[in-house]
Amino acid sequence: MSSILITGASQGIGRAMTLELAKRGHRVIGTARNPDSLADLPTAQRLRLDVTDQSSVDAAIAAAGEIDVVINNAGETMRAPLESVPVAEVARLFDLNTLGALRVVQAALPGMRERGSGHLVFLSSIQGRMVLPIIGPYGMSKWAVEAMAEVLAIEAGHFGVKVSLVQPGVVATNGGAKAKVYRADDDPYGPLFDELVKTRGDVVTPEEVATVVADAIEQENPPLRVPAGATATKVLAARKTAPEDEVFFPYDINW
Repeated sequence: MSSILITGASQGIGRAMTLELAKRGHRVIGTARNPDSLADLPTAQRLRLDVTDQSSVDAAIAAAGEIDVVINNAGETMRAPLESVPVAEVARLFDLNTLGALRVVQAALPGMRERGSGHLVFLSSIQGRMVLPIIGPYGMSKWAVEAMAEVLAIEAGHFGVKVSLVQPGVVATNGGAKAKVYRADDDPYGPLFDELVKTRGDVVTPEEVATVVADAIEQENPPLRVPAGATATKVLAARKTAPEDEVFFPYDINW
């Protein structure tokens, strides 16, 4: 049994991971901005944790005690072309998706390093290895997460800490529906917004992603990158073999 802290555990993939890991007998520390949203989950602890607030991160990690695994799951997306997306909104997204994960790592890693063991898991995306138009800011934040994880695999790996990136494609949550959209009435990129549906591929459930995460955690030597779902496996394999001197975009869109 491992002691596992999950950020953003109240909904979507975070909720599914909490249920799956608790079912497998792990001690789950569920965290969310509003811990009351975790009341119906089988967690050992329910803690307030806002990854954009350093004092909140520090307090939650201290209250959690010894942590074997940290799952950096908290995050969101947005829809906007890069030509017109508000830079302040991109900064806000990075603060949540990327710097939020770094804050949690910096708070939890010293204890893992001192014990010589631990596992840092990052919920990335196929968009951490490729790009999609109109969802560029999200992809940018996930490419940065992938770079952070690779650095940690070298630095923290020296002290016995494992690092894994889980990379799903489209997941059946309400994250996309809740995403902020920046699209003008006469937006020249309007047709591209409309073509996004053609990039979805097969949708995986939060429960399927949770199973992939749990399996990775329970491996003695987990891989650095773990695709989640058939679409992710197919797209990422194509990305790996694609020429590096061309833009990789394996979808047929018309705009």
